[in-house]
Amino acid sequence: MIGILGGMGTQAGLDFCNKLAVLNRGKIDQEYPLFLLYNKSNIPGRPESIGSQTKNLLNKSSNKTSKEKYNRVLSSLLKGCKLLEKNKCKFIVIPCNTAHYWFDDLQKKINIPIINMPREVFKFTKKKCKKKSKVGLLATDGTLKTGVYRKIFEKDYHLIEPSQKLQKSSVNKAIKFVKMGNVKGAAKVIKPAINAMIKMKCKKIILGCTELPIAIFAFKSFKNIKSSKVFLDPNLILAHSAMVKHKN
Repeated sequence: MIGILGGMGTQAGLDFCNKLAVLNRGKIDQEYPLFLLYNKSNIPGRPESIGSQTKNLLNKSSNKTSKEKYNRVLSSLLKGCKLLEKNKCKFIVIPCNTAHYWFDDLQKKINIPIINMPREVFKFTKKKCKKKSKVGLLATDGTLKTGVYRKIFEKDYHLIEPSQKLQKSSVNKAIKFVKMGNVKGAAKVIKPAINAMIKMKCKKIILGCTELPIAIFAFKSFKNIKSSKVFLDPNLILAHSAMVKHKN
């Protein structure tokens, strides 16, 4: 059984479940994968909990506050994973890119594997994109700040991030709109960031926040999502990796 730690946000977790089901569409109920979704929506905000930890290493007071925030998120993620582990899940997936900042500390405390979303995206990119190509990254401030993707991609690709202006007015706004349920608004405001990435000749664009595929693909068919040649959807890639592991 696949364990899914969702709630970051709720629509992103449901989007993952939908992609998991569609990828393994069965003719009868019994042919669909067994999975348990824990929609743990009370996990503290990930980007907000990273705070100034990566910025001001000399400020002891700031570091203490950042560590406390980090540990609050880790503790909440751990409780979620423990529940999935207790319920006999074979492995765990977390449909939230920013949450993978806590991945190493979380995996140390869990006895079943957690599939690492950014690493799966990297493996998929290697199959689709030549080395040293420009790859765009649209993500939360937290994902960008902590280098969740940069640490994995930097040796093989030129990872391109949006300007601070576009991050604030386009990416962050689109993510917020999806969480609020305003998907049409999100689809509109994310376009400038996408256009900037294409203008900078990015071969691929990683939708590095699980709300962004919802903004871009919500009104398109699943077939169009799978056939997209520019976008890399971590939720879709993670769903595929989960199915491979589930069958083995």
